[in-house]
Amino acid sequence: MSVIKDNSEVLMHFSIKLADGTVAESTFANAKPVIFRIGDGSLTENFEKCLLGLAAGQKKQFDLAPEDAFGPSNPNNIHYVELSKFSADTPAEVGRIIAFTGPDGYDIPGIITQVMGDSVTVDFNHPLAGKTVTFEVEVVSIER
Repeated sequence: MSVIKDNSEVLMHFSIKLADGTVAESTFANAKPVIFRIGDGSLTENFEKCLLGLAAGQKKQFDLAPEDAFGPSNPNNIHYVELSKFSADTPAEVGRIIAFTGPDGYDIPGIITQVMGDSVTVDFNHPLAGKTVTFEVEVVSIER
């Protein structure tokens, strides 16, 4: 029986849950598992360690601290934008996610966290940064 090891290509389903049990993301809902390669840098080292040794068909649940999941919240990723930069098409509303063009020309999603006077606070951290999350995984298949 094949198990997940370094350089394995893995097809799996996953759910990410917050401390209160809210599901932040899940591949189970749309029946579309994800594929990735162990060691390619797309997952954190501790996340990969939790997967090593699992076989196809196995399920596992584990908690990851912020530094092992989506990273800590970085205060340098919080910016203040003038309210005049927003429009009726893209209003500055708390909780709204807006794509901003970064210095490299690529879009960067930012979450509006506060509107006060003429200043809008935009958080460019990953929405799950700074949070301990629970992963539930089900290994569908393993190559190598």
